[in-house]
Amino acid sequence: MIDPRTLRLSDLHGVARLGVDATAGMTDLVEAMHAAIARPDLGLRGAASVRTTGITRLVYRSIRGVTGWTGAGLDAVLARRGVEHERTSAEREAVIAALNGVLGDHLAATANPLAIPMRLHHAGRPLVLRSEALSRAIPDAGPRLLVLVHGLCMNDLQWEYGGHDHGAMLAEALGYTPLYLHYNTGLPIAENGRDFADLMETLRTQWPTPIDEIAIIGHSMGGLLARSACQYAADADHPWLASLRDLVCMGSPHHGAPLERGGRWIDLVLGATPFASPLARVGKLRSAGITDLRHGATRPPRSRRRVAPLPRGVRCYAMAATTGLRRGDLKDRWIGDGLVPVESALGHHPDPERAIGFAKRRQWIGYGMHHLDLLGHPDVADRLLCWLTPRE
Repeated sequence: MIDPRTLRLSDLHGVARLGVDATAGMTDLVEAMHAAIARPDLGLRGAASVRTTGITRLVYRSIRGVTGWTGAGLDAVLARRGVEHERTSAEREAVIAALNGVLGDHLAATANPLAIPMRLHHAGRPLVLRSEALSRAIPDAGPRLLVLVHGLCMNDLQWEYGGHDHGAMLAEALGYTPLYLHYNTGLPIAENGRDFADLMETLRTQWPTPIDEIAIIGHSMGGLLARSACQYAADADHPWLASLRDLVCMGSPHHGAPLERGGRWIDLVLGATPFASPLARVGKLRSAGITDLRHGATRPPRSRRRVAPLPRGVRCYAMAATTGLRRGDLKDRWIGDGLVPVESALGHHPDPERAIGFAKRRQWIGYGMHHLDLLGHPDVADRLLCWLTPRE
């Protein structure tokens, strides 16, 4: 239950705009079904996009017109909101993060106030990447940075799981300054990767003290995003990449998540008959970010190589989890941690050219664990300490 005191007028504005968009989209859907039933001769290809004619077309056009006027009126009233309070809650942030994961590309494309901008957070608050502001926000800012990147439909606050936070633990044990990336997980991974690379370069130039080293931990989609950012940084010759020492991918679907690939059946089944084909649009509500998880895509669709290689000169680690209790259990291959199979999380692939190439000594499997257990299990914390503790 969300505390009403933490809601903002911008939240109401965003939800109202989504309601208008949904009404317009449903009108298009109903008209397409109406036309498909009236004109079965159009076949599969034409049924999903055809319009009705005559008085029926006028009715649907009128509904769109009224919806558009309503939306414009709501925008005019709700956009005049002035300065808003900054109160929030874990529940509010979780709902907005989930909404961005499912519809984030649409929210961004329509400039919806609910769209999450990419920012770095510390202690639950967004950072202004200017030297003076960073000094005030983090008085003890040190030369060793730890950047934690959350997964799909999640946010920076959810790194605290079961009373444990890997960032806080590693900060206390190893002297890192922890920073948490907060971003719209519904956007394409490649787009987020480019923006993350640019954000890290801005951070480097504005950090109050010279940076000795950087470590990045990415959970789930966060690991793919981190790999994408490293590739963009290499292409753009960003100096921050030279400070990156360690990259840990936790439960990241380097070769895709079968549940998302299975989601394509929605498109195929609903598109198999002219009467139902307009409903295939419902199956396409998955955001670009979710779709990218289908094959673990970290580069743009037109890129010659859609899988970003591991960054050179960086210690790269792959962590997998499985609900099975031993290696070779069928759950490893088909279920894994409930979302990501073990082989995908470790970057393995039968085609050597597609294998990610994590060194064997830098791979680890947690048994009897689910996907989210990676955020708080004691064995995972021990493994992170083992990997990230400086060596002579």
